[in-house]
Amino acid sequence: MAMATTCTHQLLSSSSFFQSHITKTPFLLPAAEISFRKPKKSLSLSYRPSISVLAASSAVGVNESVSSEKSIKTLPFRIGHGFDLHRLEPGYPLIIGGIDIPHDRGCEAHSDGDVLLHCVVDAILGALGLPDIGQIFPDSDPKWKGAASSVFIKEAVRLMDEAGYEIGNLDATLILQRPKISPHKETIRSNLSKLLGADPSVVNLKAKTHEKVDSLGENRSIAAHTVILLMKK
Repeated sequence: MAMATTCTHQLLSSSSFFQSHITKTPFLLPAAEISFRKPKKSLSLSYRPSISVLAASSAVGVNESVSSEKSIKTLPFRIGHGFDLHRLEPGYPLIIGGIDIPHDRGCEAHSDGDVLLHCVVDAILGALGLPDIGQIFPDSDPKWKGAASSVFIKEAVRLMDEAGYEIGNLDATLILQRPKISPHKETIRSNLSKLLGADPSVVNLKAKTHEKVDSLGENRSIAAHTVILLMKK
């Protein structure tokens, strides 16, 4: 009995000491085992005020569903790509770069179907990080029925200027089987430069056939690609 009492007393004493020790002296990891990661430094990017596509484009009746809170980061340069394709059908004018090209077919489209100007507009909008031409000028809106694509170009250029950019250079490629573009290429390039307010030396235009492959090669459609570099003013 005495031995049992002694053991019980020792156990209780040990338990009390352990409990007291935990309560009064919290367990701490050695300082060497604790490490903190320093936050990585991030690049400081300044922002220009929001570009309001809606308010800024009210003069040309831009679709009101476009967000007016789109902000554009101020970067030294921005790159955009544009693409467009239209069916060629009898009874329509063929307008390329704002120039009426003699042909037995033209672009079937809601506006004037200018495939070159459409893809240039998309390239500018893409470089600025804005919605594409179909969102800003929807083909479901009757106000754009038969509209000259120069209206779209002027709006894209205005948005570019508002964002503080100018054209560094532009490279466009037309893809069509017929007619031959070479006799009209300089006229198209000159007019495109004028619409963009850019020096002709920074505007390049190429034309390719599609080797009689698919609708492009069968003279049933026309397409265009544009790559543009915008430089900070």
